[in-house]
Amino acid sequence: MSARLSVNLNKIAVLRNSRGGDEPDLVRAARTCLEAGAHGITVHPRPDARHTRHDDVLALAEVCRAYGVEFNLEGNPFAPERSGYAGFIALCERVRPAQATLVPDDDAQLTSDHGFDFVRDGERLEPLVQRLAALGCRVSLFADAGSDVARAAAIGAQRIELYTGPYAEAFAAGHAGTVLPAFAATARAASTAGLAVNAGHDLSQANLGAFLDAVPGVEEVSIGHALIGEALYDGLATTVRRYLAIVSGR
Repeated sequence: MSARLSVNLNKIAVLRNSRGGDEPDLVRAARTCLEAGAHGITVHPRPDARHTRHDDVLALAEVCRAYGVEFNLEGNPFAPERSGYAGFIALCERVRPAQATLVPDDDAQLTSDHGFDFVRDGERLEPLVQRLAALGCRVSLFADAGSDVARAAAIGAQRIELYTGPYAEAFAAGHAGTVLPAFAATARAASTAGLAVNAGHDLSQANLGAFLDAVPGVEEVSIGHALIGEALYDGLATTVRRYLAIVSGR
């Protein structure tokens, strides 16, 4: 089964914000990715507006609707509303993304670096999962390998997204085989619980194929940092097509 590719555009927003203004243009980047064949667009607007912002979410939702592809909105559902940030649930109510991916990050984190503890967080997550589902969003929960994914299913999620940072680190160190069994076992446990499986974080052209070969049933990968970095050398459309060749080769 081929996985689907959703391109995360946060890093393009970081570059734009470093200078101010509108360049590089996120909408143009999204269109380039989609015209190259990407199956969807992902962004993770943070309360601190470090990269994608409220206005970006509105614009990219329109692009995805125009192209008939999925918009995946990531965020921390517990982050409070503040100036310039309406809150993750409010953003979802505004744009109704095809998928809402809940992630337990906070302002102090440079990037997402762990999944939910579903035993600890499940009671707080459940009403938010139900609220998002009522909007028509497919709800995915960020999960570590080895986590209690059956609990994620019990609170109403349709998917988990495996946090693949530890895999990318192990791959770079030459011992991916020590961590892949835990990811594969978690994916199988998710399937048994009725959950579909996504994956993301530090996946790249170098390590993606080995991950998909070892971990069964991955339906979608969300890739941004490596893809945008590689695109600086080879071009955005070319890089997207190279990732599509990897995911379609499964």
